[in-house]
Amino acid sequence: MVSVIGAGLAGCEAAWQLACRGIPVTLYEMKPVKFSPAHHYEGFAELVCSNSLKADRIGSAAGLLKEEMARLGSIVVQCARETAVPAGGALAVDRQLFSDRVTQKIQSHPLIEVRHEEVAEIPEGPVVVASGPLTSEKLSGAIERLLGESYLSFYDAASPIVTFESIDMDKAFFAARYGKGEDDYINCPMNREEYVAFHQALVSARQVELKEFEKDRMKVYEGCMPVEELARRGSDSIRYGPLKPVGLKDPRTGHRPWAVVQLRAENAQKSLYNLVGFQTNLLFPEQKRVFSMIPGLENASFVRYGVMHRNTFLNSPRLLDETYCLKKDRRIYFAGQITGVEGYIESASSGILAGINLAMALKEKEPLVLPRDTMMGALAAYISDPTVTDFQPMGSNMGLLPPNPERIKDKALRYQAVADRALESFERCLADFRSRMGDDLLRE
Repeated sequence: MVSVIGAGLAGCEAAWQLACRGIPVTLYEMKPVKFSPAHHYEGFAELVCSNSLKADRIGSAAGLLKEEMARLGSIVVQCARETAVPAGGALAVDRQLFSDRVTQKIQSHPLIEVRHEEVAEIPEGPVVVASGPLTSEKLSGAIERLLGESYLSFYDAASPIVTFESIDMDKAFFAARYGKGEDDYINCPMNREEYVAFHQALVSARQVELKEFEKDRMKVYEGCMPVEELARRGSDSIRYGPLKPVGLKDPRTGHRPWAVVQLRAENAQKSLYNLVGFQTNLLFPEQKRVFSMIPGLENASFVRYGVMHRNTFLNSPRLLDETYCLKKDRRIYFAGQITGVEGYIESASSGILAGINLAMALKEKEPLVLPRDTMMGALAAYISDPTVTDFQPMGSNMGLLPPNPERIKDKALRYQAVADRALESFERCLADFRSRMGDDLLRE
């Protein structure tokens, strides 16, 4: 018997994959006995933020991810398509019907037993922990005792991330302060007029209205001052903080800029860069508007906007491998946003792989490790990359995939080519896995 903790999207996917492979599952869900601050409906796989599961076009990151999930028998994608509502190019659902459909399928499976109770300790035996970004205090305490306090975060304070290819390197430049060390940072220089305009836009931009439980957490959380709040302390406050220009010279002028925004590589391929010190509560459209005023970022492609909210997640690169298995205790798998994947479909995709791979382990077979040029494989590689030192959650985006060797100028055609390559790689991997492991559920 396998225990799965949490009947969100990730937990339902994990339980479904295990049960469909003949493995009995006990699925623990604390609703309706207890609700998290963000959940209100009793059904499984509750969507609390939006009825949209992002773009459905295969030439997009989200569309590619859902296509890969569908080919692995995703219960989430199947139920979403059965309860879809018109939404242009996005996959949107009737949230209640979607939750009801997933709940019905899970509860009717003969090998899944549902228990409505709060889990306070990690169960004995094989387990998938898919407790979500608002994991209860009792279970969080149990995870802390298992992993150590330093491996668990309770607040997501992350800067925006842009693709390298969208940065205008005619304006930005690589350099390290005072020429010390490698030129690991991209620097976007500002003159005085540009800085003044940017500062004024930053302090007047509209912010996200935090929920009450997030406001309480914000009051006690140290070291996550939003850049706009710091800017409100004075006209030069950020110029002496994250935008300080000391030790840097603009190669175009030979002089020190008035201010500098620095970007640091987010992944080993250096295809993604984050804006250093730019954790923020600004609304996403405001981030796009204001941060595009930074020289070199006028046409930047944001794969993740800055966020500051309650979000329990692991330091996964230190803890998990590409199968979502806990390296120090191979009976335990994690899935969902607690692993550092961000978004509904991303959470569900991790549940699929955690469920499949725990099933493979119990059958004493090799795990399914998807190639890094697939979206599911890229997400699994990102959360398990041991070279990452400042880990922050990440959603699906094309910047996670290796660039296409053939240079294609048109963005839509370029992304479609990357997606086509991903699906070809995905199918080759599954064909090889089927032939070696004999997993009939992965058949086309």
